[in-house]
Amino acid sequence: MDAVTTAAPERVRTEFARRPVALLAAGTAAVLLATAGRYGYFGDELYFLAAGKHLTWGYADQPPVLPWLAWLANAIAPGSLVVFRIPAILATAAGVVFTGLLTREMGGDRKAQTRAAAAFAICGQFVGSGHYLATSTVDPLLWAIVLWLLVRWIRTRDDNLLLWLGVVTAVALNVKFLIGAFWAVTAVTALLFGPRDLLRRPKLWAGAGIAVLACVPTLVWQSLNGWPQLGMGDAVSREVDEAGGRGIFVPALLAGAGLVIGALGVLYGLVVLVGSERLRPYRFLGWSALGVFAVFLVANGRFYYAAGTFSVLWAAAAVHLQDRRPAWWWRWVPTWPVFVLSAVYSLPYALPVWPVQWLVEHPNAPRPAYAMEEVGWPDLAASVAAQYRTLPPDQRNRTALVTGGYWQAGALGRYGPDEGLPEAYSASRGFWYFGRPADDADTVLFIGRDPAKLLPHFRSARIAGEVDNRLGVPNSSRHLPIWLLSGRIGSWAEIWPQLKDLKA
Repeated sequence: MDAVTTAAPERVRTEFARRPVALLAAGTAAVLLATAGRYGYFGDELYFLAAGKHLTWGYADQPPVLPWLAWLANAIAPGSLVVFRIPAILATAAGVVFTGLLTREMGGDRKAQTRAAAAFAICGQFVGSGHYLATSTVDPLLWAIVLWLLVRWIRTRDDNLLLWLGVVTAVALNVKFLIGAFWAVTAVTALLFGPRDLLRRPKLWAGAGIAVLACVPTLVWQSLNGWPQLGMGDAVSREVDEAGGRGIFVPALLAGAGLVIGALGVLYGLVVLVGSERLRPYRFLGWSALGVFAVFLVANGRFYYAAGTFSVLWAAAAVHLQDRRPAWWWRWVPTWPVFVLSAVYSLPYALPVWPVQWLVEHPNAPRPAYAMEEVGWPDLAASVAAQYRTLPPDQRNRTALVTGGYWQAGALGRYGPDEGLPEAYSASRGFWYFGRPADDADTVLFIGRDPAKLLPHFRSARIAGEVDNRLGVPNSSRHLPIWLLSGRIGSWAEIWPQLKDLKA
C-alpha cells in the first residue's frame, strides 16, 4: 500500500500541556479584555451594529453570523464595547488552545505544544484583531478547529470526525466563504499526496452535505438580491490595489504572523511540512497552505485571508524541532527570550495600549492602524449634528443623512441618536440594502468627499461644513466635507438603485 494513503504512524501521544497552554490562553484573554474598552468601535463593528438592526440570512458582503453576534451582544448590554467584543476575545483565546491541541495530534510533546500555542498568542494579526469583533477574528479559530479535526482523523481514522468537520465548516462558511478555498485546494492535494482514502469516506461527503445545507439560507438571500457577493471580489481587489496590490501580499502576511517567531515559524513549518519524512502523513496540508496562499494572491485578496493556515504551520515547526538540535544559526530562535522580545515589539502596535491623548498631541508620530479606525466617531456625529441644527425646522424635517462610506453611516447610526439625528443611509457596500431615504426627503446632508453620483439628482449643492475630529476620519483626510444638496429631481425609488456601490 502506498505510504501516503496510510494512517499516521501511532505514536505514544504526550499528555496535553494543559497548564502552559491554558495560561497562554488566559493571558491572551486577559490582555484583550483589559484593552477592549479603551478605544471606540472599529469601522466594521459599526457596520455589524447596523446590520443587527436588519437581521436576515444574508448580506451583500458576508454571511449572517457576525451581524447576529453583534445583535446579541448589543441586546445583552447596549453600548458596551467590552461585552460587544467578548466573542472576539473568546475566539482568540480558543485559537491558542486549539493550536496546542493540533500540535499534540501531530506528535508534539508538551514543549512543542506550548511553543506553537505561544506563537498564536503573540501573533500580531490575531491579537490585533482580537480586541474587536470581525470576521478576521473568528475565522482563524474555525480554521484551527478544522485542521485539528483533520489531523486527528489522519491519526485515528475515526470517520465521525468527518461529520464534525462538516459542522465546523458550516459555521465557518456562515462567517465568511473563505474556507471554501481551503477545501477546494485540499481536495486536490489529498488526491495528489494522500491520504487518498479521505475522499472515499462517505462521512466526509455527509459532512460536506451538512456544510452545503447550512449555506442554503444565505445563498437564497444572495440569489434574491442579484448575487452581490460575486461583486465583492472586484471591490476588494480594487481596494487591495490601492493599498499596494499583490506585491505586498507575502510581506504583509509574514508581518502579520509576527516578528521572528511567527514569520520564521510559518516559513520553517511550511518547509518541513512539505519535505520532512516524519511529517509525511500531513504533507498534503503543507501543499494546501501553499495552495491557499496562491489562490488569494492570484485573486488579489487581502493577505489575512490566508492566515487561517498559520496554526498547522506553527504546529509542524514545533513538532519538527522537538527531536533534533537545530543548526547554530537557528538555535536561538525557538527560545523563550525571543518569544518575549517578539511580543514586546509587536503587541503594542497591535493592541490599543497607546493613550488617545498622546496620539492627539503627536499627530505625526508613528501610530497603529486602530488609532485611525477607532477614534473620532462621536466627533463625526457631533459635526454632522451641528450642521443639521443650522437648517430651518421645515427643511430639517425633509432632510436625509447620506454618507459616502458605510463606516460613517454606521457611526451615525450608533452616535447619531445621542445628537438628535435621524437615521443615516449609505449606498456603500451592504449598507445600500438597509433602506433608502423617505420619499418626502428633498434635501440631503451628504458626508463624504465626492457626491458625484448624487449631484445630477439635485438642483443645487454646496459645502455646508466639515467634520473635524481629533485623529481624522478613516478612509479620508482629517477634514471631511459635509455637503448640502437641495431640490431633489426624481424619486428616491429611481435614484437609489443608481447609487449602489460595493466599494467601502
